Amino acid sequence: MKDVTQLTDGWSLRHEDALLPARVPGCVHTDLLAAQVIEDPFIGLAETEVAWVGRRAWTYVRPLAHDSAHERTDLVFDGLDTAASLTLGGRPLGTTRNMHRRYRFDVTGLDGELEVRFASAYDEAAAVRAVTGERPNVYPEPSQYIRKMACSFGWDWGPTLVTAGIWRPVRLEHWSTARIARVRPLVTVDGTTGRVEVRLDVERTRQGQGRTLTVEARVAGARAEAVLTGDEAVLRLDVPGVRLWWPRGYGEQPLYDLGITLSDDTGVLDTWQRRIGFRTVELDRAADEHGTGFTLVVNGVRIFARGVNWIPDDAFPSRVTPERYRTRLTQAAEANIDLVRVWGGGIYEDDAFYDACDELGLMVWQDFLFACSAYPEEQPLRGEVEAEARDNVVRLMPHPSLVLWNGNNENLWGFRDWDWEPALAGDSWGEGYYLGLLPRVVAELDPTRPYTAGSPWSGSWDHHPNDPAHGTHHSWEVWNRQDYAEYRASVPRFVAEFGWQAPPALATLRRALPGEDLAPDSPGMLHHQKAEDGNGKLNRGVARHFPLPEGDFDRWHYLTQLVQARAVAAGIEHWRSHWPVCAGTIVWQLNDCWPVTSWSAIDGDGRPKPLYHELKRVYADRLLTLQPTDEGLVLAAVNQSAAPWHTTVTLRRLEADGTTLHEGTLDVAAAPRSVVRLAVPEVLAPAERSAKEFLVADAGTDGLRALHFPVSDRDFAHPAPRYDIALEPVTGQRDRVDVVVSARTLVRDLLLQADRLGPAAACDSGPRTLLPGEQTRFRVTGCGPVDLQDVRAALFCVDMV
Repeated sequence: MKDVTQLTDGWSLRHEDALLPARVPGCVHTDLLAAQVIEDPFIGLAETEVAWVGRRAWTYVRPLAHDSAHERTDLVFDGLDTAASLTLGGRPLGTTRNMHRRYRFDVTGLDGELEVRFASAYDEAAAVRAVTGERPNVYPEPSQYIRKMACSFGWDWGPTLVTAGIWRPVRLEHWSTARIARVRPLVTVDGTTGRVEVRLDVERTRQGQGRTLTVEARVAGARAEAVLTGDEAVLRLDVPGVRLWWPRGYGEQPLYDLGITLSDDTGVLDTWQRRIGFRTVELDRAADEHGTGFTLVVNGVRIFARGVNWIPDDAFPSRVTPERYRTRLTQAAEANIDLVRVWGGGIYEDDAFYDACDELGLMVWQDFLFACSAYPEEQPLRGEVEAEARDNVVRLMPHPSLVLWNGNNENLWGFRDWDWEPALAGDSWGEGYYLGLLPRVVAELDPTRPYTAGSPWSGSWDHHPNDPAHGTHHSWEVWNRQDYAEYRASVPRFVAEFGWQAPPALATLRRALPGEDLAPDSPGMLHHQKAEDGNGKLNRGVARHFPLPEGDFDRWHYLTQLVQARAVAAGIEHWRSHWPVCAGTIVWQLNDCWPVTSWSAIDGDGRPKPLYHELKRVYADRLLTLQPTDEGLVLAAVNQSAAPWHTTVTLRRLEADGTTLHEGTLDVAAAPRSVVRLAVPEVLAPAERSAKEFLVADAGTDGLRALHFPVSDRDFAHPAPRYDIALEPVTGQRDRVDVVVSARTLVRDLLLQADRLGPAAACDSGPRTLLPGEQTRFRVTGCGPVDLQDVRAALFCVDMV
């Protein structure tokens, strides 16, 4: 039986004339930080002070001695970042140049000092660029010339921290005769019968050549066996009466253990085990009267995808533990998200990420790792790209949560619109990967899943790559140049990226910028704002709706976070109301990799922004929304649940002081997975430019409410907000308190920023609008003892006085 020895301990990092303790998995930055050689680059302006780290070569060493009775010993690295040469006892083992691949070296009979020498990623990229020639890039860094996490070189939300190191586990594998080299389970469903076709490759030792081997596969009581005289086998298992794996909100997520055993006449040689789920997944890209669709179909059910984009959860990915993955993805599931897109400028995440998605019912859209650049297709990159794709397709394909492979992020769009074509002058730029190599690899290795060439992509060059009527669309004109109301100007078939910026929580800013007198343009705030004209866009977004605060950081902070939440909600409500023409939205972005002003719903310290709570509301199975159209005001009832929804909606046209001007009801009956759009009677609709009237729609006992104000806040006759606050301790729980707010006037978008009560404090909801006489309750946890003065200072609302 194969033996495995983990090589976690005993590593050192050479720094000048010293050997520093090194953590594996880890990276140079985290080791230097632990040794107090560098300051934390997440704090203040320290990022710029550690730029030298990414431009140096680094060496990791450890003694390696092993004594095994097995015929063969392999040294296996799950991840090396990035360009490395390896020696053992002074003998060369090999070289690497890809962060996204696994590597295996035969070290049978060898021992001594194991040395892993990493070249500077900048030097490696320069060497490749000298061979391939120049290619255009959105950012002034060489990420397209090296198979490394592109956002290591910085992004418009991320720091430039160019890492190196042994970033994933390393081990010794001792084995004899043969080992399992590769397993590809092709999982399908035929009626109620699950089918698993296991394609297996083995590697043999010299003594194992020609030996008769037996391989057995088991799942859910089904068993298949094959005899190998060569190096490949195919086993087929039928599993009657399987329970289907469903996305969250559509059913349960049963998982089955698939086990493979390789044996010879001496006994078991090797085993392999993964969890699988039985489900079908298709991508409907049929043409229709609206253009070209892009609808995910799971187990025959058409799905509106309620998605978020995922970036690496830390600029140093080796620090992301299984527990951290679970926390972040549980936050996603609790916000009614059902799809996570792993963005192409990051990494293929650890198996723990996909395990959590399998269990939580979060569908995964997986980008291949190409983003915002023209990529050379010549060697040495082409071979690396194919090996990387093959490695990761095989590694990830057992996971039922994985529903889509995507060729790249924005590169097809970039070729068409970003002036790349003249600069390329006929040179390769990646098209051969996205339309040739990658679909071929997926079709060969994982034909059970759909592939799309890119995001955005209209399906062919017959249409503009970012044409909203065809395929996937990235909506960035609104954030860059317009008011968020302009999201309502079109109905794309699938919105794979859109978003709005906001700063992180105040407690996150205080930790990241200690001692700074916070202002929108203070040094630390500007350094932790990486987007081009980011603050200008934030301020213009606020100014379209509110007077821009001057000299009041707390107010600016509240308004920028509020506008982010409103903007994203406006887009999602509009697009969901047009299902099935629009079949999904993927918000940019769920998470951050450090403390920064960005488009995230959860900031770099893991604190939810108001946007996070809005996602809970607008991604709920049932949503009520009021949508202005050219034909008048429309009430849309979105029912994504499996049950019919019948409710009575009460509509009230109110004056700003809460006086009811007119009231009526609409009977709403929405079938499962459907949308009902009803015209609001003219007598109930506020005048188009009224500054004194607004409309409230309440859905019976469902507790759902929609609001419509005809003009922006700055033009509306808001009364001075008045409300009373009471504190109610939660019985038996000293760190919890209910904040009860009773409104005496219209109180719009009341927000409790719980982190102002303590860094560990959290609130159960985001902004809430109260009518005169209404009461709401905020549950605060982790706050410790608080008083009314503390709470009042943590409460914000729209106040035009």
